[in-house]
Amino acid sequence: MKRKVKDVVSNEIQLNEVDEMKNANTYNRKTSLFVIVAILLAASSVTWADANNNGAKPIVLRTIMLELNKNMQTVTDAISMEDWEQMAKTAPLIADHPQPPLSEKVRILSLAGSDASKFKSFDKQTHQAAKELEEVVMEQDGKGVIAKFETL
Repeated sequence: MKRKVKDVVSNEIQLNEVDEMKNANTYNRKTSLFVIVAILLAASSVTWADANNNGAKPIVLRTIMLELNKNMQTVTDAISMEDWEQMAKTAPLIADHPQPPLSEKVRILSLAGSDASKFKSFDKQTHQAAKELEEVVMEQDGKGVIAKFETL
């Protein structure tokens, strides 16, 4: 009986810690999503204005972000179906996503202004989280995959 009580208390403590981590991750994800969306909106509005004025083509970052979105959805689908092979193929595509040309990076970071370091930090965090996701996918650890994917 005492062991069951200890197990219940231990589980409740672990659940509380997980909830706290989820709340912190949710805030970080919302903040990073806001910054990325703001940068993309700013960049796309500049690109739209440029396209109307001088026929410039859309920025490369937009294509990269669309591809990342597709890869994230693929991993989500693979997690739900426990398709380890698909996760293993897609996680590296997220971790090692292409970078825009240097001239475009400079332009985007100038649009980000004081948030440029945050943007760089979020990109680095995404890269690291995707690398860690690759590792747990190889172990076929469902809970670990979900936990790592949540940090993306």
